[in-house]
Parts: sequence; C-alpha cells; structure tokens
Amino acid sequence: MNQDYRILLFYKYVEIPDAAALTAEHLQYCKELGIRGRILIADEGINGTLSGTFEQTEAYMTAMHANPLFSDLLFKIDPSDGHAFKKLFVRHKKELVTLRYDKKLNPHVDGGDRLNPKQFHEHLQRDDVIILDGRSGYEYDLGHFRGAIRPDLETFREFPEWIRNNLTEEHKDKPILTYCTGGIRCEMLTAVLKNEGFGNVYQLDGGIVTYGQDPEVQGRGFDGNCYVFDERVSVRINQTDEHVLVGTCHHCGTPTDKYINCADDTCHLQHLVCDECESEKRGYCSTDCETHDLAMSGSSV
Repeated sequence: MNQDYRILLFYKYVEIPDAAALTAEHLQYCKELGIRGRILIADEGINGTLSGTFEQTEAYMTAMHANPLFSDLLFKIDPSDGHAFKKLFVRHKKELVTLRYDKKLNPHVDGGDRLNPKQFHEHLQRDDVIILDGRSGYEYDLGHFRGAIRPDLETFREFPEWIRNNLTEEHKDKPILTYCTGGIRCEMLTAVLKNEGFGNVYQLDGGIVTYGQDPEVQGRGFDGNCYVFDERVSVRINQTDEHVLVGTCHHCGTPTDKYINCADDTCHLQHLVCDECESEKRGYCSTDCETHDLAMSGSSV
C-alpha cells in the first residue's frame, strides 16, 4: 500500500552548546525514525532537508519543537510520491554555510531586512533595485528572478571577493535584494554585504521555496525552475501562466529543465541536457569525456 511522503526543508541560526554531541544523538534518532536526507549541525545552528512518510515527518517536527533550541523552528513542507533521498547524512560542520569570512557574523543581528513574498514582489517592480542571486551559477542557469545578477563564482565562500570586485560605491546607495533556495545563504550573504559597507540590503524571507508557495504571489517574476538538492533536482516556482523555461541544453541550446551528471566518473559535471542529446551523447558532457571514459574502461566507440 502506497504511503504519502513529505519533504521538509528547514534551518535555524541558534547557538548550540555541544553541537558534536547533538549531531551524534540526532543521527541515531533519525536512523530509528527511518527518515532520509541531509542535516548539518554546527555551533551556530542547524540546516537540513529530509524526506519521510507523513507520520515520520510529523514525529520529526514534534520532536524538534520539543527541544527548547528549536521550539520555533519553521518547516517548509512539500508533498512527495516517495523518498526524495537515497541515504541519510547527519554531519557536524564548522559552518552551516561555508564562508571562511575574516569576521564572525551573526546573521540575526548583522543580516539584511527580511521581506515576505508580497513585499519582495513589490520591490522587484522598482527600477532602482539590484537583484542579487545568492546561489551557485548552475542553480541560476536553471531558474532565477527576472533581471537578477548571476555572480560568476563556484562556491559561496567566493562571495566576499566577488562583492569587492563587482559592487562599487555607486551600488551602495541602491537597494539590494538577495534570494536563495530556502533563505539560509542570504541570511549570511546580507550580513557580509552590510559588513562590506552596503546598508540598504534585503533578503527574501524563506527563500524561493516560500515565494513559490505563497497563494497571493504564486511565484510571479521567477523564470525557469528552482534547483533543489534532492532526487527531484528541479521544482516549479512560478505557478502562473507566465512560467517559462530558461535552462538550455549544454549541447544544442534547446530549452530544458533536466540536469544530469557527466557519465565520466572523473568529471561528473552537472549540466543541463535535453532528452535527445542525453541519448545521443550517452550522458557525457563532451566528446573528450566520452573518449577518456571509454579509454579507461578499455572499450571503443
């Protein structure tokens, strides 16, 4: 008999007295509960996304809210046909979002003003705003807010240098709108922006996921789909007839929202691909990767 599954997305910046011990306890609890997903715990808080049955996810949320540290933890909930993860990972990290910044920042104190989906949509209509995507390039390529800047960086820790090299004194007088998938990266990104001298900084509260679930806004202004870090890979955000695909096939440029990893184990480049090219290219991102892979396996084309 099929069961209804759900996907939970959550995070909270909160000081955890013994994060390593909590990680071990949490791992054991999650194993016993039977959920799957990826949960990171640090001295500065928790960040996770997981999947399970309705009963399992209810039990998880109840247990988390019973802990004084997480009594007000907000969960974003999506229905699912089954597990969205193959395994369970619960890990202790130095930072929830790897930044390695030269100053210790507290996002709740140092971060930018929060905008709910309606407020964020209203700000998007202004002519004087800078819209800054707080994610990686491959996430932007699948979908983004109309008119948003795509930072040319590979990891989040590159943001401080990117800000210094690309945002000038002229930008410091303009409102800067930031967004990411669930909100956690922009909490830290806006704190960095403010520390770098940008005072008029805002963040989309709850991220793209919350924006797409808002019954009034319905994801307006977001083009393409949102990259998510589970088996779904891509989810639709704009629920209106404005929805368009902005992702294009790595090989032929055809509109697509399908991401795959390069079939060459030494490459594994994640790239957008249409069904025809996935079949024709046999899952490789380039001829060089296919040639290399076949040579390593001793096969021939």
